[in-house]
Amino acid sequence: MAATSAPAATSAPAATSAPEATTAPAAQTTELIVFAAASLTGAFTEIGKNFEAANPGTKVTFNFAGSQQLAQQIGQGAPADVFASANNTQMNVVIRSGEVISGTQRTFVRNRLVVIYPKDNPAHISTLKDLANPGTKIVIAAKAVPVGQYALDFLAKASKMPEYTDTYSPTVLANVVSYEQDVKAVLSKVTLGEADAGIVYVTDISLDDADKVGKLDIPDNLNTIASYPIATIKDSKNADLAKKFMDYILSAEAQTVLVKYGFMCVAAC
Repeated sequence: MAATSAPAATSAPAATSAPEATTAPAAQTTELIVFAAASLTGAFTEIGKNFEAANPGTKVTFNFAGSQQLAQQIGQGAPADVFASANNTQMNVVIRSGEVISGTQRTFVRNRLVVIYPKDNPAHISTLKDLANPGTKIVIAAKAVPVGQYALDFLAKASKMPEYTDTYSPTVLANVVSYEQDVKAVLSKVTLGEADAGIVYVTDISLDDADKVGKLDIPDNLNTIASYPIATIKDSKNADLAKKFMDYILSAEAQTVLVKYGFMCVAAC
């Protein structure tokens, strides 16, 4: 009997390629744009980081400047979600422009004025009356800046007091060598020794600046307690997040941070 041939060897089916690994889509980040008065720089920077940590996927971007500059930018259509002003005057500017709905703004903190001078005190300033000494170089913020108007109010109040006389305000103003666009510029000129004295908020003297300047307190009867309002922008692209940030500013956690920077809280703290 003839031998039968062995069946032909068959090739194993080709191995199929493993599916390519897919990259997980990056988490979406939502940017919250906050326009805030220059005097809030330190406190809001810390608060912003805390808010981001509590709200993953959120990026808080700040625009710090004089409140009058911020109000003008918002009125011209600059994108913003929240506005925190150093006075009601500039908040009202934004309300009149239609970018904030009247009645939605809230006072979230208060501040007060102080006179500062370089640590070496070249003008030998020891009392508020010394601001009127001949040749004293003084720098204050422009009248349109909240702290600038508050400084003018202080001088006007002092001029009505018998111990200062009505010549006090005009004499001090004659010593002003520059009017700055925000309070940080006033502080900078004094710390750099470009002026003998300046008028800023108490909160502007941070731990970093405490060894660079001396200060004179302004008594309550001459001082102005500045109220800071905050509001969400009507056309915010992130209205819910903006409202959440505004509510957070009034929380005990955020108010505690503001107090740490020298502000006077208005809510639980």
